[in-house]
Amino acid sequence: MSKALVAYYTQTGNTLKIAESIYEALPGEKEIKALAEIKSLDAYDLVFIGFPIHSHNIPKKVQDLLKKVPRDKKIALFSTHGALTGSQLSREALESAAALASGAKLLGTYACRGRVPYSVLESLEAKPEHKAWAEMAASARTHPDATDLEEAKVFAKWIRDKGSAKK
Repeated sequence: MSKALVAYYTQTGNTLKIAESIYEALPGEKEIKALAEIKSLDAYDLVFIGFPIHSHNIPKKVQDLLKKVPRDKKIALFSTHGALTGSQLSREALESAAALASGAKLLGTYACRGRVPYSVLESLEAKPEHKAWAEMAASARTHPDATDLEEAKVFAKWIRDKGSAKK
């Protein structure tokens, strides 16, 4: 019997919503934990690691966990961000996360938009170099939405099937 962990780091609740959808979709033995609660990944056969993208970067706490992922551990990454879906910024952050866990067996990634707090948007709009990004991020105010949550469930099932396939 395999055991899965859905680990997440969130500040606004966006990543938690996606983590809960992934957790809900997984069959069998599973746990969901905030990053701060995780002591070891050893007990898990499959680990989903979720995080927000802040200022085009992965939060330091997430970077630290990714660097400690045991060699050959099956993982999947998911993120939330204010950028447009499939944008260079979101892709680069996931690529960066994958590089930090380079010894792991990365089974896949999922990214979706998440609401950016108004205070952050307001501060960015005041800076000419960030104005365009802030305007784009404002359109993420309704995310993650029902479609994002459903796509996260599909992602979870796909990863679970991929992770349990004999190779």
